[in-house]
Amino acid sequence: MSESPKSLGVPHLLSVVTFCQARSNQLNLCLFTNQNSRIMEENEYQEVEEPQNKPLPAGKVLPGNLNIIPLFKRPIFPGIVIPMLIDRKEDIESVQHALDKDNGNVGLVYVKDQVGDEIEYYDMGTIFHVFRSNPLPNGNLQILGQAVKRFRKKRISLVVPRLRWEVTYHTDPEDKPGTELKAYMLAISTQVKELLQLNPTFKEQVNQLVAQLNYDTPGLTMDLISNLLTTDSDDLQLLLEKTDLQERAQFLMELLREEYEVAKIQQKINDQINEKVQEQQREFFLREQLSAIKKELGLEKDETENEVEQLREKLAGKKLPAEAQKVVDEEIQKMQVLNPQSPEYNVTRNYLLLIADLPWGVYSQDSVDIKKARRILDRDHYGLQDVKDRILEYLSTIIKRGRIGGSIICLVGPPGVGKTSIGKSIASALNRKFFRFSVGGMRDEAEIKGHRRTYIGAMPGKIIQSLKRVETANPVIMLDEIDKIGMSFQGDPASALLEVLDPEQNQEFMDHYLDIPFDLSNVLFVTTANQLDTIPGPLLDRMEVIRLSGYIMEEKVEIARKYLVPKQLEAHGFKRNEITFTKTALKYIIDNYAREAGVRNLEKAIRRIIRKATLALAEGQEADLHIDKEDVERFLGKPIFHTEQLYDKPIPGVVLGLAYTSFGGATLYIEAAAIKSARSGFKQTGQLGSVMQESSEIAYSYVRSLLSHDERFNKFFDENFIHLHVPAGATPKDGPSAGVTMALALYSLAVNKAVKPGIAMTGELSLTGKVLPIGGVQEKSIAAKRVGIKELIFPLENKNDFDMLPDYVKKGLKVHFAGHFSDLLEVAFRGKPPVK
Repeated sequence: MSESPKSLGVPHLLSVVTFCQARSNQLNLCLFTNQNSRIMEENEYQEVEEPQNKPLPAGKVLPGNLNIIPLFKRPIFPGIVIPMLIDRKEDIESVQHALDKDNGNVGLVYVKDQVGDEIEYYDMGTIFHVFRSNPLPNGNLQILGQAVKRFRKKRISLVVPRLRWEVTYHTDPEDKPGTELKAYMLAISTQVKELLQLNPTFKEQVNQLVAQLNYDTPGLTMDLISNLLTTDSDDLQLLLEKTDLQERAQFLMELLREEYEVAKIQQKINDQINEKVQEQQREFFLREQLSAIKKELGLEKDETENEVEQLREKLAGKKLPAEAQKVVDEEIQKMQVLNPQSPEYNVTRNYLLLIADLPWGVYSQDSVDIKKARRILDRDHYGLQDVKDRILEYLSTIIKRGRIGGSIICLVGPPGVGKTSIGKSIASALNRKFFRFSVGGMRDEAEIKGHRRTYIGAMPGKIIQSLKRVETANPVIMLDEIDKIGMSFQGDPASALLEVLDPEQNQEFMDHYLDIPFDLSNVLFVTTANQLDTIPGPLLDRMEVIRLSGYIMEEKVEIARKYLVPKQLEAHGFKRNEITFTKTALKYIIDNYAREAGVRNLEKAIRRIIRKATLALAEGQEADLHIDKEDVERFLGKPIFHTEQLYDKPIPGVVLGLAYTSFGGATLYIEAAAIKSARSGFKQTGQLGSVMQESSEIAYSYVRSLLSHDERFNKFFDENFIHLHVPAGATPKDGPSAGVTMALALYSLAVNKAVKPGIAMTGELSLTGKVLPIGGVQEKSIAAKRVGIKELIFPLENKNDFDMLPDYVKKGLKVHFAGHFSDLLEVAFRGKPPVK
């Protein structure tokens, strides 16, 4: 059932308050509200002019048994006339029964608790006399009636088909109230008036009501006021159960005091909000008036005129192409007729601001001193002489022509070899601004060429953003990790870069957001990559590749002494010579903790040692500030790397090879083992890629064919199952350059003779035994020197590649060149191979 009222007083608004009449023996107050169900409209109760059942006459005997109707919102006090909406089927039947049998009297009882269909009631409620009932089209029942007096449950007389209680009634005493009760009534009246002062919405009506109250009937007066309270429903039920008038008056006074405190807080909050709103409105009106006065006096321009003037000031001195100038003029004209509050105004304004911020015709003065450029490269980087020469050749061409021409520089090498820092040095050598951004993982073409302005949140691409940032039209822009660029349904960024990096096309580069050609031909683009395999062919074709192979031990020592140690000392607050590293200590760190091609791990190791020294000093300990070889393990723990000598002595079937990865050169062992078997067979393990598997099968076929002509070994492969393994099985491996190494391992196993120690090799093997050329000669040479291997075998066709290596790389290496597998056997077995 949906009953009304839910909340009928201050501080909440009353929905309707209409006074019917005030008498000494009864007070009819027609009001209704419903917070959780729909509010009954006025036309739903207008027809109730003459009640079907007249109000209960004074002295009328009330029934001893009542049908019980539950109240779910709040209890109702005697004395109120109220319309109610009955929506539960069993409650509608109870009302109909009461109209037929009990002269329209039902009991209204507030629900204490409800679990499912089980309802627990309070023991005290209010008898309600129904004047009129009105069935509604949706099956609900609308009734109008008056709450008469309190009753208490005596016992349950019936449960099915309707809940019916046997009840006893409570009648307030009719004697004139005593002095103390009168004092309570006056205090209650005063408190109600104070509440009205805080919320005067219905002050006139309620004042009229209070004036008509008869204080000779305090019970009725208190019940009326109780119906106006918004207090918690359980407290209202407790108030309903107070039968002693003095206790009821005392508890009602407490509830009114709580209402008053809540109303005061609400009034304070409302006053603060109103004051703030009024202040903002006052400030707004004053500003508008001031602006209007200034405009009349010619002291101030409107917002649009100010914006246009600022734009023209920004564009002054910049050499916009005719097409760009035409677009600017059109957009400014459009902006002047737009309302500043419209969304299109802000779009146009932001577009014009971007155009004004771009460096149209603004160039930094290039340095033409090639000797200065060499000094800068030598200052910033140790070694890499061939790389520096290639860069200086490129820069000298730029200086000679006065503009960028030819291919784009692509620096390729393992991580940590200084590709990014070389880009910075190039910018410094040319006296140009430098900007770097990574394209690794980029999947959206709009990152390069921007979004179209029709999209919400559209932005220019990275190229235009970088030009805006550096404020010159001829910076050095580095595109980092170009080998890791992606592709998705949103487009192909690599294809978008074709226009950017092609000198023949980028003179009129068209960004989607800018939609005006911008000349990128004066921008020097430098790209970096770890490997070339994943760079699309058309993009790679536009680049001039410069390889940075990595550093050998001697170079790393000098880099650490000249750059890394001073840098970390400064970063940790030490002076240049407060902590010193001996050369032997640096060599020990490089050989045992930082064996990669670059110097990133070397810098981490130095940083860790300095941090531990800093901690020791902070704790008041005596820290050793002179780091020698013996101190390294104390700071860094046990060595991470060991020399690639897995075996104490040479073993047949085990050969050391050379490999090239994206992290630089590396050494790896190839192992072969034979298992006696009734039939021959061959398998490979070690996470070999498809190309490497094919190389192993070629090696197996060639060696088996070679030995088939010798009576001593021609039955070896028929009687044994061969297993070829490449250690570090968790690391994927692929490529053809291990062909000769696998063939030599199989040959060594078959003839049961180990190759000579301290030798490593690389080369692709053909099915006829020809040794084919490979790549990464410099990287593989450096990797061999890094692990102490001094004797190498390369394909004969790679002799020119080795001869072109820097002297510091070739120094200390003994290199043999093999054109056929038989040449390799001569070297591996000291000129005495069992079978040639």
